[in-house]
Amino acid sequence: MVLSIEGCFPALSEQGFLVDMNDWSEEVARELARVNAITLTDAHWEIIFFIRGYYLQFKHLPNARVFTKAVAKQLGTDKGNSRYLQRLFPGGPLKYACKLAGLPKPPTCL
Repeated sequence: MVLSIEGCFPALSEQGFLVDMNDWSEEVARELARVNAITLTDAHWEIIFFIRGYYLQFKHLPNARVFTKAVAKQLGTDKGNSRYLQRLFPGGPLKYACKLAGLPKPPTCL
């Protein structure tokens, strides 16, 4: 897969994750969402910015369970539950939140 953002072509892994998280921008996230058939809403952006902040703070990605608990702790239990996150990112909340946030593929994702 190749992304073209305003004449730039950020490198992607075989599974569509950015190779260099410094290539991330909101425009890159929008294009990644488009090619992954996700229509971004404010709720998506909230989770995308949350997981970017988590990664920058802790220097690692959580597993799915820790991700859900961390969302609940920071954003509330109405958002920090698997049903809510699955509705936003049906193919796998942690995987697609990380992909759209320009982060590495979580080690626990297939």
